[in-house]
Amino acid sequence: MNDTLNIIENRVSLRKYDKRDIDDNTLNQILHSTMRAPTAGNMMMYSVIVIRDQKTKEILSKTCDNQPFIATAPVLLLFVADMEKWHRYFQISKAEEFEEKRNGEYSSPSTADLMLSISDALIAAQTAVIAAESLGIGSCYIGDILENYETHKELLDLPKYAFPISLLTFGYYEEEYKRNHRDRFDEKFVVFNEKYKKMSDEEIKEMFNEKERLFKENNPYDAENFGQMFYARKNGSEYFEEMKRSIGEMLKNWK
Repeated sequence: MNDTLNIIENRVSLRKYDKRDIDDNTLNQILHSTMRAPTAGNMMMYSVIVIRDQKTKEILSKTCDNQPFIATAPVLLLFVADMEKWHRYFQISKAEEFEEKRNGEYSSPSTADLMLSISDALIAAQTAVIAAESLGIGSCYIGDILENYETHKELLDLPKYAFPISLLTFGYYEEEYKRNHRDRFDEKFVVFNEKYKKMSDEEIKEMFNEKERLFKENNPYDAENFGQMFYARKNGSEYFEEMKRSIGEMLKNWK
C-alpha cells in the first residue's frame, strides 16, 4: 500500500488534540492543497474561513449541537458554499443588461448553483482533510454547522448567497493516540458496476447484519431492531428538527 493510501486508511475522526498549535506555515500548506481541489468549471464556488479565535470556537461548540471538543481544536476551517462572489461579478459585469440585449432572462443564483457550490465546497474540504492527515494533523467533520443558520450568518458575516456547509476541526494527534476505526458497509453493498443495483430485502438485511448485532447490546429506545432505533435517534431528535428548519430558511435565498 502506498503512502497516500496509508494516509486515507489511517484517518479517523479526531476529537481529542495534542497541545501543539498549528503554525501558519503548516496551515498554509493545507490551504494551498485545498485550493488545488477539483472544482466545477474552475469556478471555485466556495470560501474557506479560518477560525482561531477562542470566543468564536466556544460559540460554535454550543451552536453546533453542544460539542465541547470543538472549542479545544487549535484551528477550525469553515467551508462555505459560495455563489456570492460570482453573483456580484455578474452584477459588476452588467450581465443582466447583456442578457436583455440577447432577449434572454437573467437568472439570480439558483438551487442548481447551490448544488454545484456545495459539491465544490465539500470536495475542497475533503482535500484539506487528506492534506492535513499527511502532515500528522487529524480532523473531524461537524455536520451540525447546518443548524442555526441565522446565528451563524450573523456570527460570521455571511452574505445572502453564502451558506456554511461544512465545519472541520483540526489538531495534532496525541503521541499515544490509539486509532479506532469504525466498520464500514461491505463493498458489495456500495459499489455497483455500470448501473445502480436495487437490492432485495434479504440483501438489505444482510447489509445491516453487523449493526443489528451491535444494536442488541445497546438499545436505549426500546426498539425492536436497529432500523427503529436509528430512526428514533435521528428523526426524533431536536438537532435534526433544527437542521431541517435551518436548511429550509437558507433555501429561501436560492428559490
